[in-house]
Amino acid sequence: MSWKRRFGFLLIVALFSVFMVACSSDDANGTDADEDTDSGEDAGTTSEGEESDGEISGDLEIQYFVGGYGDSWWKEVIADFQEEYPDVNVIEHAGPNINDEMRSRWVSNDPPDVIYIDGAGSSETQMVEDDQLMNLSEWVEEVELDNGDKLIDSFIVDPGKFDGEIFSLPLVFDTWGTWYDKAWFEDEGFTVPEDFDTFMDSMKDIQGKEEIDPFVTSGQHPYYFIRGMLFPAFGAAGGDELLADVIQGKEGAWESDEVLEIMKNVEEMQQEGMFDSGLGALNHTQSQMNFLLHDNAFIPVGFWLPNEMENDIPDGFDFGFIPSPMQAAGEPFAIVPDLRPLAIAEEAENPEAAKAFVEFAFTRDYAMSFSEHTGAIMNLTDVDLTGNDEVPGYLIEANEMINDPDQVQIYEKPHPMSADLEEPVGDALMSLMLGNMTAEEFTEAAEKAAADYRE
Repeated sequence: MSWKRRFGFLLIVALFSVFMVACSSDDANGTDADEDTDSGEDAGTTSEGEESDGEISGDLEIQYFVGGYGDSWWKEVIADFQEEYPDVNVIEHAGPNINDEMRSRWVSNDPPDVIYIDGAGSSETQMVEDDQLMNLSEWVEEVELDNGDKLIDSFIVDPGKFDGEIFSLPLVFDTWGTWYDKAWFEDEGFTVPEDFDTFMDSMKDIQGKEEIDPFVTSGQHPYYFIRGMLFPAFGAAGGDELLADVIQGKEGAWESDEVLEIMKNVEEMQQEGMFDSGLGALNHTQSQMNFLLHDNAFIPVGFWLPNEMENDIPDGFDFGFIPSPMQAAGEPFAIVPDLRPLAIAEEAENPEAAKAFVEFAFTRDYAMSFSEHTGAIMNLTDVDLTGNDEVPGYLIEANEMINDPDQVQIYEKPHPMSADLEEPVGDALMSLMLGNMTAEEFTEAAEKAAADYRE
């Protein structure tokens, strides 16, 4: 069945999980964890004490970004894997800055065997374009879950494809949207937006009553606004086709009438003073803290927000979530699913152990465990989380909204935007949001970036 039907199934079943998901930003606070881990068991025996077949052995290097999701799920899976394969010595490369720290390894063709692609400084599309990832198309067709289901048929959202080939498997499911403090809005009588017009009306009302800049995002990381606000707007305005065209840098896409109209809306937000005046200097955690303190009223983030900021949430704060309200009046909200994939390096030193680990991690038991550790969901169907008593109210409301086709339309991107395109587009976007560029100048700059990308 199509991914959209599976997505609907997810939202009926799995969105009742605790979706307080991890951040996929590069500047999460914390210390790096680059460590070697031994199983602590005698080589040659499994966790049940049986003889190991010895086929999966040697050092296995795994790189994973640690953000709002934390690392406890990874620790559990890796420990269990080493019990199952005691002849394997897993070497972990992990931390909030691990993508930058490991860059020289990738550039010198000495990468780790397995990589979880998340956080700024990592780009699946860029890695595919640079021939850094193993083609998994044939191998994944043979992988089965413990009940015999084919893994390839068990994803909520199918793997992205590059020229029809699969180079990574989507591990984590998420989606971006716009957050607000539901309790504050109810107390003050602020309006929850339903489209761009009411979004502007709500921000103007808040601006007048509270004397604050209503909207905040991470100026240091423009992709928050691109993925959280623009992608849904492009989907709403031109469907999957326009979304694919801008992501892939198709000629003329960034200067299309639909894109210009959307960027005119962004220009209007800037001219009306809706953006935080200190926008350019804010990283993602600073922008989220400003939001929690009511220095701003709206922020575009994924479902990791409540989990990442759990130690800073003020008393009485009640997270409210809506798909980003960038669509025209009378049109349904738009959502674009966002995935975090697991991949194997093309130059992996231990490809057999790498394949064994990836297959080991993709089980429904670990999908359940992932939700328990992170409050997020793994990208597998048929994981019933509805009995979780810790489900937050905003998630139940989001589930009801997203499952109503009259309210929400789901759009699919072909694959993540390449960093070679996203970064220059992001630079131009910040110029527009800071008032240093018009909407027309932005589309010209973005179109030039797309032309450079195509060369």
